[in-house]
Amino acid sequence: MSDTSRTIHAPADKVWDVLSDGWLYPLWVVGATRMREVDDHWPGVGARLHHSAGVWPLVIDDTTEVVEVEPGRLLSLRARGWPAGEASVVIRLDDRGTETLVSIQEDAVSGPGRLVPWVVRTPVLVWRNVEALSRLAAIAERR
Repeated sequence: MSDTSRTIHAPADKVWDVLSDGWLYPLWVVGATRMREVDDHWPGVGARLHHSAGVWPLVIDDTTEVVEVEPGRLLSLRARGWPAGEASVVIRLDDRGTETLVSIQEDAVSGPGRLVPWVVRTPVLVWRNVEALSRLAAIAERR
C-alpha cells in the first residue's frame, strides 16, 4: 500500500470541508475529469461519487463509495475505475491547530491493477497522491 503525507497550512475543519464537498473531487483527485452526480448523504457510509476519468473520447464512468467515515478525521473509500479495477483509499487528517497533516494510503484491491507488481504500482500511486495532496492544499489553504 502506498502512503503519502503532506502538511496543509489550514485547520482540519477547512480540509474536511473540501473532502466533504463531492463536487470538488475533480479539482484535486488526479485522473478524475468530471462529476456526474454526488449522493445527497456524501460523505456518509455507503454514499457514492459518480465520476468520470480519462480524456475524451476515452472517458470511463464509474463510482467511488464511502466505506468508513469519522468526520474531520478519516475518510475510507472504495474507488472504482474499471477496466483497471478497484482501489482502497484511506484519507486521514491529523489536526495540528492551524495546520493539518493529511495522509493518503492507497492500493489496488481487485481487477487487473492488482496484478501489477507492488514495486511498479506503488511509485505511480505515490506520485499521483503527491500531486493530489498539492491540489488539495491549494484549495483548502485558499478557501
